[in-house]
Amino acid sequence: MKSDPFAVLPDERVRAVLRRLHGEADRQMPGVLLHFLPRLPRMLLGRRVDAPGTELDFADKYIAIGRDQGAFCYLTARALGARTIVEFGTSFGVSTLWLAAAVRDGGGGRVIGTELVPEKARRAQANLEEAGLAAFAEIRVGDATETLRADLGEVDFMLNDGMPLRALDVLKLVAPALRPGAVVVTDNVGVFRADYRDYVAYVRDPRHGFASMTVPFRSGTEYSVRQPARLAGG
Repeated sequence: MKSDPFAVLPDERVRAVLRRLHGEADRQMPGVLLHFLPRLPRMLLGRRVDAPGTELDFADKYIAIGRDQGAFCYLTARALGARTIVEFGTSFGVSTLWLAAAVRDGGGGRVIGTELVPEKARRAQANLEEAGLAAFAEIRVGDATETLRADLGEVDFMLNDGMPLRALDVLKLVAPALRPGAVVVTDNVGVFRADYRDYVAYVRDPRHGFASMTVPFRSGTEYSVRQPARLAGG
């Protein structure tokens, strides 16, 4: 029997906003697939498809995590007792809502979101306000490799869901702030296998301080746990 992902959320106000946003994301999916159609041969041949500026091709698109992924991130953050969460790739704030709900329901804290496109950040902020979660999230507008350079504190959870080209650079920037036992969830490593090849190799190399594997959400989501220094390979 399939469970309802929204059932993990105790707040009907949050559930209602997320149902609406996921529905809007679903309706956009045919357009997203059409956008990637010319790149399909490269993907099937195991070649990279991401490129500088790709984010702006999706300035009006959600490209959101799925409902099950949202519930999974919510429950992981709750299990960690996460008080500080970093999110690369806020878009219209679907994942931000799941994460901000986890922080609030766990007793408080903040989600530090990042979004390159100012209009998307404004829409995400409005969605947070509609859900009653604005006090638990801060959206930094601009290049994440700049906006995440300061004022992170100790990070308990990271959702790495921006464009593949930047994923490893952003992880390396945030990694010093990740506490032992912190979790990093990275979407689409199965869909964009070639684009994430270096990223996956990095988090699976014990010398870099992570234990990592792919979990079967939407063709592959990488789940990485920050290891204590004594367990890291160097």
